[in-house]
Amino acid sequence: MIKSELIEQLSKEYPHLYNRDIERIVNTFYSTISDALAEGNRVELRGFGAFSLKKRAARVGRNPKSGEAVNVPKKVVIFYKPGKDLKNRLNNIG
Repeated sequence: MIKSELIEQLSKEYPHLYNRDIERIVNTFYSTISDALAEGNRVELRGFGAFSLKKRAARVGRNPKSGEAVNVPKKVVIFYKPGKDLKNRLNNIG
């Protein structure tokens, strides 16, 4: 599902809200999560999951085509851990 599909789905479920207001809510939701992660904070949505950051050290990788060594710089990546309710729903438990 992409953002426009999410907005469309929400507008069907909440017909009393204007489409522009729903779009503003979704954009605020996304930017709030992004800002929290950019500040180094963990974001937890109960029942859905948690977003956190993991640091990856610099390393020497290999170009799969040529086999040549390539320096890969250190970086920070987003890590997502699904919540218990989501895992159960995906596995048809309870």
